[in-house]
Amino acid sequence: MDKVIITVAVIGSRPSREQNPYLPMTPEEIADSAYEVFNEGASIVHIHVRDPKTQKRSMDPQLYRRVVERLRAKCPMIINLTTGAGGQLVVKQDNQPDLSSSLLASPEKRVEHILQLKPEFCSLDIGSSNNGPGVFVNAEPVIDRMAELIKASGVKPEVEIFDFGHIQIADRLMKMGLLEKNAHFQLCMGTRMGVPATPKYAVSLSEALPPGVTWSIFGVGPAQFPMVAMGVLLNGHVRVGFEDNLYMKKGELAKSNAEIVRRTVEIIRSLNKEVASVDEARKILSLS
Repeated sequence: MDKVIITVAVIGSRPSREQNPYLPMTPEEIADSAYEVFNEGASIVHIHVRDPKTQKRSMDPQLYRRVVERLRAKCPMIINLTTGAGGQLVVKQDNQPDLSSSLLASPEKRVEHILQLKPEFCSLDIGSSNNGPGVFVNAEPVIDRMAELIKASGVKPEVEIFDFGHIQIADRLMKMGLLEKNAHFQLCMGTRMGVPATPKYAVSLSEALPPGVTWSIFGVGPAQFPMVAMGVLLNGHVRVGFEDNLYMKKGELAKSNAEIVRRTVEIIRSLNKEVASVDEARKILSLS
């Protein structure tokens, strides 16, 4: 494949302005950051929202609406909304749940903004894993119900893969008819809870995917740009952005998502590939 799709995760649920003062936090800042990366060549934006007052993660559909409506008025970018919030379980040392620090929600609540706003894409986390002092929880009944609701809405899921076992879960969803055979996968490399961001694991994980699917890859922290190169070399697509990495290089903070995308475009072109336009991305991903 000669065209590489760039996805940008402009702000996740964890990075703070104490870590990088340039992070977008309000719905308007998030939408404007997405528009900036569109102008640099990104086709897809992956969106989390934050409470504008506390800057903490939020599941408020109205915050998503403010981002989506502002961005749709500016450009034809493919919008990918997260459904990851609502699966965070913090566990105390005595193995009892710390519900005051957890964020657990029903499948319906986790996809509420998807059903209301109908983006072209949304993330679908299909596996559970350790996550610092707790567990990122995605039990089968919850996964099945979220997949069912997303499919009924006409939104295409982006299947998040943090470990090899998650591919078996995806195979199961395909057999149940809850995932299409041409599904799109996101290979999540270098998280504390998942597959290390190395060339060896990037090759192994991409080769383990079901036939006929499309996929993208990201690396956390210093692995971000190396995993861009791996995605290009393996004929996949790439994701970058502040959700996964705050630096251009060691000791040098990135000043914007757009700056990260410019470096990404340079890497893609240095490897004799071209960046996919939004229309080309829609065609590659069977969105049009």
